[in-house]
Amino acid sequence: MRRGIAASALVAALAVSTAACGSSGGSASDGKADGPVTITYWDTSNATNEAPNYQALVDKFQAANPNIKVKFVNVPFDQAQNKLQTAMGAKGAPDVFRSEVGWTAAFAKAGFLEPLDGTDAAKDTSAFQPSLIKQATFEGKLYGVPLVTDTLGLLYNKDLFAKAGIAKAPASWDELKADAAQIKDKTGADGLFMRAGDGYYLMPFLYGEGTNMVDAAGKKITINSPEAAKAVETYKSMFTSPGTVKADVTTDAYAHMMDAFNNGKAAMIIQGPWEITNIYKGAAFADKNNLGIAAVPAGSTGKAGAPTGGHNVSVYAGSDAAHKAAGEKLAAFLTSAESQTFLAQKNSTLPTRADAYTAEVKKDPGITGFQAILPVAQPRPELPEYSSLFTPLGTDLVKIAQDQAGTQAGLDSAATDFAKLLPGFSK
Repeated sequence: MRRGIAASALVAALAVSTAACGSSGGSASDGKADGPVTITYWDTSNATNEAPNYQALVDKFQAANPNIKVKFVNVPFDQAQNKLQTAMGAKGAPDVFRSEVGWTAAFAKAGFLEPLDGTDAAKDTSAFQPSLIKQATFEGKLYGVPLVTDTLGLLYNKDLFAKAGIAKAPASWDELKADAAQIKDKTGADGLFMRAGDGYYLMPFLYGEGTNMVDAAGKKITINSPEAAKAVETYKSMFTSPGTVKADVTTDAYAHMMDAFNNGKAAMIIQGPWEITNIYKGAAFADKNNLGIAAVPAGSTGKAGAPTGGHNVSVYAGSDAAHKAAGEKLAAFLTSAESQTFLAQKNSTLPTRADAYTAEVKKDPGITGFQAILPVAQPRPELPEYSSLFTPLGTDLVKIAQDQAGTQAGLDSAATDFAKLLPGFSK
């Protein structure tokens, strides 16, 4: 399930001095540089669908490296950020871990992450998509190796489209709304069920108007700009147009959206590849080829854009030399072409390197569909506080979507909250 972006920990991370990283990585006493080493690896993947396959890779790594033992710990994604923050600022941190790309800059700035340039982990960086390496870099140093990547796309039910007489995916938001109304009229199914109150899902609308939450290079808050207001007006219309589901801001809203899509009750959603394996289990997608994947619709600029997401493998700066070296070796193994091919086939996740898109991997229509739309994905700016902005934005989006606040007033409120997180930025 996607990642609710629990970003408060990242704000706290910036206030923690690098001196906190002097604590051991939890397993530093388990071995010396010239003997067997036991390292701890925190996996943040889905415990049911994905984690067993990461465990299988770790088992394979241990078999190939008998002097390295790995303590595999699966940590729920929605808890991992806070748990990592706490552990790395005190004691008990894992030596190596699977880290969401949005955490990299803040953790690196706080001194929690080991630079990987020139290590075993970074020996193959030329094989990775350059934008992903850039997103794993902070102030010129590499702090993670791309493990999986993702983005948001328009997912649609081909059968419902055919029944409604629609031949192709909509290319603009206006086309999407027209298609949603036609699907509802012709099939009875809802045309669109969209995630409400989550700033991450707003990003395609902002990109479509040529803007972002902030101008990082210019140190300016742009979430309340005219372009952003136009984007949010379009976003808001997705909950009130004919054939679209009204804003669901309940605790189980995400599950409601996925259940409706997986079972053919909704024809379109904006979603990422992390849900592919669950979608295939739905009644509407017993035939995997019924899943359509297209780029998110374009805004008034005529250009589509979606955020680049995913996960890196990072190494804890507070571990001793032996554990860092072992962690770097594990990072290299997990991000190798062979391992990424394995994960793609088992988890339907997108590899971060071209040589992992084998013929077998491309047989998965979900992977092939998302690979085709990766060119419109945009990396996040090198701003430690960037991911933290999603929390206050989400609060105001809920109010806007429910007509509890006007669009401009809600965005002005978000801009005020942003200013508290971004000293030195102008509004």
